Amino acid sequence: MRIVIVNGPNLNLVGKREPSLYGNMPMDKYIEELRNSFADIDLDYMQSNHEGDLIDKLQAEGFSADGIVLNAGGYTHTSVALRDTVAAISTPVVEVHITDISKREPFRRISLLTDVCKKTITGKGLEGYREAIMYLIDKATKAREVQ
Repeated sequence: MRIVIVNGPNLNLVGKREPSLYGNMPMDKYIEELRNSFADIDLDYMQSNHEGDLIDKLQAEGFSADGIVLNAGGYTHTSVALRDTVAAISTPVVEVHITDISKREPFRRISLLTDVCKKTITGKGLEGYREAIMYLIDKATKAREVQ
């Protein structure tokens, strides 16, 4: 099974950026923990501050990976192009946000991605990524059982 985590702008600063909101653990260390926890899963990770790079990665993985975990960062609230990409691909996408965007500034409360993702997980800190992976594993397992 292959799952891809795609992180958007400023998520490379997790662990340094506003620790009261995003925590103290660096994202690369957390990704390493996830890889250790899910050793039987091919877990790919990509982060970019550039919208086009995120779109390219989603298009490249969106017909072959078993699942995608997407935290689009600030693009969640502004990018119709990312929304259209998620809608166009066949790989299931789980939207993740470290903070609870429904309790943040008004402009952060709207996600352009939620209606094209299979599930949205918000406000669970970095553990939201683990929950998303578990959801994708469960979904793939159930799909195999039906076949």
